[in-house]
Amino acid sequence: MSFAKYKEYIEDGDTVILFLGFDNTLSIRVSKGTISQTRYGALRHSELIGRKYGSQVHCPKGWLYVLYPTPELWTLNVPHRTQILYSTDISLVTLQLDLRPGSVVLEAGTGSGSLSHAFLRTIMPTGHLYTFEFHEQRAQIAQKEFEQHGLSECVTAVCRDVSKDGFGVDDEIADAVFLDMPCPWSAIPFAKKALKKQGGRICTFSPCIEQVQKTHEVLKENGFEDCSTVECLVRNFDIRTVNIAVPCLGDEDVVSEENPQATSQDQDAHPNEASGEPIDKNEPETKKTEIKKEENSGASKFFSYNLVGRKTEENFQFKSGIPPTTMPGHTGYLTIAALYL
Repeated sequence: MSFAKYKEYIEDGDTVILFLGFDNTLSIRVSKGTISQTRYGALRHSELIGRKYGSQVHCPKGWLYVLYPTPELWTLNVPHRTQILYSTDISLVTLQLDLRPGSVVLEAGTGSGSLSHAFLRTIMPTGHLYTFEFHEQRAQIAQKEFEQHGLSECVTAVCRDVSKDGFGVDDEIADAVFLDMPCPWSAIPFAKKALKKQGGRICTFSPCIEQVQKTHEVLKENGFEDCSTVECLVRNFDIRTVNIAVPCLGDEDVVSEENPQATSQDQDAHPNEASGEPIDKNEPETKKTEIKKEENSGASKFFSYNLVGRKTEENFQFKSGIPPTTMPGHTGYLTIAALYL
């Protein structure tokens, strides 16, 4: 029971997240006497009980961290029974539905329960989630997971086809409705009856634009307003600092207050000539070379992994964002609308 309330120490029966690397995490349910296999070897659950969340645990071939489960981490590790929504879309849905502690939410399409966990964290401890799934086995598994995670008091999971039978709850009970189903427009009249008398918000998730068009039509027919459709995508960029050498375009005449007659010929003059001291024509070439080196010496040059090019005092520097060759594309369209008094 680790989702319902944060705690410091791991107990028997908790669901924990094993962090093995940046892109490698694993969820397990701690059970005394059980051994789980990881990429670093066997992990005895008895060694986890009593440890603090975030502790480093050593395995035969390496080490890992034991993390407290959050909806975001659960989304990355949930057993996929259906296609799920990820944190990018989940965050926007939660914002658009105006959820807060105490809200009552109806969710059609429980699926793997990824979005359900995010809803529950937002509306707990006084809110309630009614989630519906037409597939009986998936509904039973979801209900079992809610119980294992200590969330059963705040959620009711029901096997029901909302598009045909409605939500089966009292009228004017919900603050928000979320529809993740093939024909969301068929459940909109039922959603209107379930929303509270003072109004509420509705959101649908549809992968195809034809579904969005049909949903918009039915929303307007049922009195919903402020209808809008958005697509939320993530674009990653590799940020680098680029250094480009400033080109030498030749000498220029330099005029200053101290020497208003200075020209490029003066700049090329021998240092002793510029200062008025006598010139030693027999001065060795090695000394002349050393003087030129001192004049041309700049700041110390160094390299860094986030730098492109060599950095010196005379370089021009700017930031560059390089997109990856491949990135996640379209997931689905979120259609949001509001029902007013």
